[in-house]
Amino acid sequence: MVRNKAASISSTEFFGRGRERLGFDVPPALLDPDVIPTSGDSGTDRMLEIIAREQPIRPAAVLIPVVDRPEPTVLLTQRSPNLSSHAGQIAFPGGKIDVTDATPLDAALREAEEEVGLDRSFVDPIGYLDVYGTAFGFRILPTVARVRPGFSLKINEGEVDDAFEVPLAFLMDPANHQLHSKEFRGMERSYYAMPFAERYIWGATAGILRVLYERICLS
Repeated sequence: MVRNKAASISSTEFFGRGRERLGFDVPPALLDPDVIPTSGDSGTDRMLEIIAREQPIRPAAVLIPVVDRPEPTVLLTQRSPNLSSHAGQIAFPGGKIDVTDATPLDAALREAEEEVGLDRSFVDPIGYLDVYGTAFGFRILPTVARVRPGFSLKINEGEVDDAFEVPLAFLMDPANHQLHSKEFRGMERSYYAMPFAERYIWGATAGILRVLYERICLS
């Protein structure tokens, strides 16, 4: 049976499924150039094969902070308009994995602290999703985490313009998952968008949220 809305899954069930279905084994695709991340979209998969031949791997980690409120939310950021790449876009807290990071989880927690001041004492990591590849050579490993309410944020204005929360039920409702397409070297590839109020969530962020929906909300 397929459940179409996260509203039919309680907070307890959502986090419980996450702990059952996710873990902390690092997928080989994060670092191995011979292992290509897959998306399920033939055009995107072909793009990732081409990118893997042309560009070095750029491993990255992001945190998917699911705030355990009575109606759970996902904490997202709006990147600074002054950044050299992906300026102004909606993103998860995260960034490149540094050599000083013991694990991708450590990288995600560090970036969340640096970007928005999210104290890791409020963060209960649940596990990794699959590696998500991008057209810029990034291989992103998302960490799903339960975030205890009561935290305060301190925005790093050099990297982040704003931080805000979106209801988990909205993001996990496939009715809100718009599927668009664009061309890459003569090939058509698909991408997701999830507009919310004045926010336009798309690209890797929307794609990762779609993966979260497929892993946790489908039964």
